[in-house]
Amino acid sequence: MAYTIDRYPCEESPRLGAMTLHPEPESVSRARRWFRKFIAPYNPACSVDDCVLMISELVTNAIRYGEAEGPWLVRVEWFREGTSLRVEVHNPGFPASVRLRHPDADDAHGRGLLLVDATADSWHSGPSHFGGTVVSFVVADAWPT
Repeated sequence: MAYTIDRYPCEESPRLGAMTLHPEPESVSRARRWFRKFIAPYNPACSVDDCVLMISELVTNAIRYGEAEGPWLVRVEWFREGTSLRVEVHNPGFPASVRLRHPDADDAHGRGLLLVDATADSWHSGPSHFGGTVVSFVVADAWPT
């Protein structure tokens, strides 16, 4: 796994960190672990556990629904925007395939975006500037003013 982190964010670079992950199940736990480690120095006031849950769901979806003809990676980036935290998960899938589902009680899948929708202040999906799809969430007031 490769990762990068910006330890000294400034106005021109609000990115706090990023990681790239192979599209395999083990990457979900890696994403949780590395996000916890790299967000800790910034001392967010929001629930890191909630963020980790949402990252788990989005990375799982990226791995499950991402597709490309050749080898590909999932990319996770997190940004400070004023007092908010924005986390993006990129994969090479098609943006049109991202939708909020309402599964039946006996459905085994389909609750990831429902969890994100219920936990985040907002979320968005669309074309990624890396190509493919990005799904992001925002936690408002992640840092005191």
